[in-house]
Amino acid sequence: MQLVVGRIGKPHGIRGDVTVDVRTDDADTRFAPGEALATDPVSAGPLTVASARWHSGRLVVRFEGVADRNGAEGLRGIWLVIDSAEILPSSDPDEFHDQQLIGLRVVTTSGEEIGTVSEILHHAQELIVVDTPAGDRYVPFVAAIVPEVDLEGGRLVVDPPGGLFD
Repeated sequence: MQLVVGRIGKPHGIRGDVTVDVRTDDADTRFAPGEALATDPVSAGPLTVASARWHSGRLVVRFEGVADRNGAEGLRGIWLVIDSAEILPSSDPDEFHDQQLIGLRVVTTSGEEIGTVSEILHHAQELIVVDTPAGDRYVPFVAAIVPEVDLEGGRLVVDPPGGLFD
């Protein structure tokens, strides 16, 4: 599975630098000099980071082979992606990556099959989108409602309040 780590924005200056809208919590590692990033569209890459720096809260990156503003302009809008297998599991047993949860079966604490995790939404509160026969249901990802995540068993156990899945 490909995961987006950034999107190339507008050129910054005249020497080929571009701004990057960062979509990862590990920007310093993902955009370190020498790192090669796959792209979407595939034909635009891979792109290798020559340098990266923060400027006014925005990541500014120069890619190898891009030496001027025209070259930088040609990269605008390209998505920078990595393979999900490159992401190491967290050492925190209560922390999960989205790709680990998507596809898990959702069952109640009494064993009733509810549906499948189809998406994770990151808003003010993380929500698990559960695809059920009655349509999508949004489940707050909190211990009181989701007491167990069993990655090896391929299931997410929920203790839903009344009305959540009715």
